[in-house]
Amino acid sequence: MRFSRPLAAVLGGLALTAIAVGPAAAADGTFVWVGPKGKAYAVENPPERRCLDMAQEARAPQNSTKKALVVYGKKKCKGTALRVAAGHSAPAGTHFASVVFNPR
Repeated sequence: MRFSRPLAAVLGGLALTAIAVGPAAAADGTFVWVGPKGKAYAVENPPERRCLDMAQEARAPQNSTKKALVVYGKKKCKGTALRVAAGHSAPAGTHFASVVFNPR
């Protein structure tokens, strides 16, 4: 009985690892923006087709990914939308509250 519990735990862990390692769609590259007090922030290989809300002030998005993105003036990808092509930047004064990579 004692042998089966550790074995079950190991097999369960391997099953979770196999699920977590599966392919995930990502916009390969780096997304950079300017936050409070002019500090630069970045995210590597952001997820595709998911709306991401910014936790704080965000402006001057730079899209160094291989996919286009859209920044929105309001959270939950609402409000004024601005498309930024792969390898391009929005104007420095562009403020945004959410972003989606490789939108449909």
